[in-house]
Amino acid sequence: MSTTLFSRGAKAGVSCTLLVVALGTGLTACGGNDNPLAADPYDAADQITFNGPTEAGKQADPEKPLVITTSGSDGRITDVTAVDATGRHVSGELAADGRRWHSTSPLAAGAHYTLTVRTEDDDGSPGRKVLTFDTSKPTTTKRLNVTFGPEAGTYGVGEPIVAELDQPVKDKAQRAVVERGLQVDSTPAVRGTWYWVNDKTLHYRPRDYWPVGATIKVRSTLQDIRIGDLLYGGTAKPLTITTGNRVVAVTDAATHRLTVYRNDEKIKEIPVTTGKAGFETRNGVKVVLAKQYFVRMKSSTVGIAAGSSDSYDMPVYYATRVTWSGEFVHAAPWSVGSQGSANVSHGCTGMSTSNAKWFFDNIHEGDVVQVVNSKGKAMELFDNGFGDWNLPWQKWLQGSALSSGAQSATPQGNPARLSPQGL
Repeated sequence: MSTTLFSRGAKAGVSCTLLVVALGTGLTACGGNDNPLAADPYDAADQITFNGPTEAGKQADPEKPLVITTSGSDGRITDVTAVDATGRHVSGELAADGRRWHSTSPLAAGAHYTLTVRTEDDDGSPGRKVLTFDTSKPTTTKRLNVTFGPEAGTYGVGEPIVAELDQPVKDKAQRAVVERGLQVDSTPAVRGTWYWVNDKTLHYRPRDYWPVGATIKVRSTLQDIRIGDLLYGGTAKPLTITTGNRVVAVTDAATHRLTVYRNDEKIKEIPVTTGKAGFETRNGVKVVLAKQYFVRMKSSTVGIAAGSSDSYDMPVYYATRVTWSGEFVHAAPWSVGSQGSANVSHGCTGMSTSNAKWFFDNIHEGDVVQVVNSKGKAMELFDNGFGDWNLPWQKWLQGSALSSGAQSATPQGNPARLSPQGL
């Protein structure tokens, strides 16, 4: 999430008033040029003390915070900005009396910083001092690299952002550093946050689905940032995706109907069949993972013994995948007689070939498929596809390392791999 990274103290009171005179006299204040705010900032070098290097060739330790204090009783700090050559800002906190400022986010190692300190003396006159310094290079080559997903492209409004770390991060403080460095910006803007699925995987989603036609940019600012002992941030390729229409398909297992909405307008209702007793379709919100024109579905992949009355091995067309374990929406010409009236499948949502082709042509990765009124279990949150939207927002917030109610223990399951359950 993007954050504004600077601190500002309260302005000291000024007894003079600036007036804009409409006819030719410009600005006046208290009779002439005596207004301290009209003057150029004075050099505040003698007014502040900086704990960083002041001699040429010296480097700051990136593992230590920056600290700036006023060196006398005359004046106080009003604003501090620290930014490196790549544009990364350092957040900080200014004491209420304006006498001390310290950084609250880590510095990058091997970076060049520009530090701008603004002050104000007891008369209200503004001062400024600009300092530059370099930080020393990391003492270790151990790096935490990040890979963002999905691939660049256009997706439905239910597609979460995924960050995969190349090594585990368990410590809550270290997780907070990582999370601050993983920035997601959406246009139009939405409120969202990361959720730690396990020690190496984070998901990001807004409170509600992404806006229609949004542009979502994801990047890491962790490179050369100290995360923990002997661990620094590594590389991450930025990601940009866009969203298409808001497409939501709702399957009512009790009425045997699938209704498709586009931008909240109902565009088609399809008779379907869902899972029969013992193979009930999962309830809940799922996200389209992939589309496959042809899939060979075998009952043996889901533990059904060959030769049993429930075994199968057959070709399936127009298959839209919604779980890794093998739940699809697909063509089922063999069950047309039951579609719209009974549930006879092994967990998938079946429909006629013509309806399956229409659905296949009008649904996309990231679109939402929801099942209601099934007697099946609830959709898994993270280990069988994208069940992220089944978690209420307040619970989602608890999965962030930056939340005051963040949980230290989160689900640890690894996603199941592709399985052609079907039927």
